[in-house]
Amino acid sequence: MSELRFDGRVAVITGSGRGLGRAYAELLAARGARVVINDNGSAMTGGGSDPAPAHEAVEAIRAAGGEAVANTDSVTTPEGGKAIIETAMDHFGRIDVLIHNAGNSLVAPLDEITHDEFRLSVDIHLLGGFHVVRPAFPIMKQAGYGRVVLTGSIGGLYGMPGVVGYSVSKAGLIGLNNLVAIEGADFGVKSNIILPGAHTRMAADVDTSQMPPMTPEEVAPAVGWLAHESCSITGELLTSVAGRVARAMFAETPGVYKPSWTIEDIAANIDAIRNEDGLWTLDQLTGFGEHLMRSFAMARAG
Repeated sequence: MSELRFDGRVAVITGSGRGLGRAYAELLAARGARVVINDNGSAMTGGGSDPAPAHEAVEAIRAAGGEAVANTDSVTTPEGGKAIIETAMDHFGRIDVLIHNAGNSLVAPLDEITHDEFRLSVDIHLLGGFHVVRPAFPIMKQAGYGRVVLTGSIGGLYGMPGVVGYSVSKAGLIGLNNLVAIEGADFGVKSNIILPGAHTRMAADVDTSQMPPMTPEEVAPAVGWLAHESCSITGELLTSVAGRVARAMFAETPGVYKPSWTIEDIAANIDAIRNEDGLWTLDQLTGFGEHLMRSFAMARAG
């Protein structure tokens, strides 16, 4: 297979001054993309700012022969999100790829987390995604092309103790991803989620001594393919951790039909309701309608 390149493409990558985002930026730039490095240099908890990481990443890309510009606006506000996308338009006149990678890590049990702490995670992960997708999406629609990659987490699928804001935000991004994929389908705009696992500063307090190598560079190829014009999927979730790349998805059991139910009926049928034989795996783009049609078919069959 010939090398998959990004010549002529412009990519905006949030949180790309360090860690996973920088690995994505360096890979795409090495393959010919012009890159907007967005990073406000905040601490891992989400507070503060430092322009150095964004500018250092830009200098590294330029030193390697690539083309990049820095943006240090925060994704936590609509104004910041708009400014990030405007940086791409002002410098390069287009945006082909949007990778939302910015995030924070704030550990607090559910019975102790404050409203402000919860909002800080939501503002960066979930609302941050919306704040950059919203101004980028109409530009991509008008151009008839776009690739959006949102950063989810297995914590958004299965939950993780002590990080309720993070888990809620990552779960919420699945809804955003679905809507971008659905509304972008007729305009050449595809959207997918990466669920990455890597040793970055977000894992600074985790004992990784018994874990296999998990570098940001190992995740970057999956993100690169999702961002490439040859990407053949949309509305999906790919995991990339410790060298394993896989698809994650939602499923429903076939369930049980009754014309009417009581609480006691649910109790009596719960094992059959939960029986996984013949699981329904529904397409993200058509799943809403397919869920209803299959359910209605069971009702009509009696």
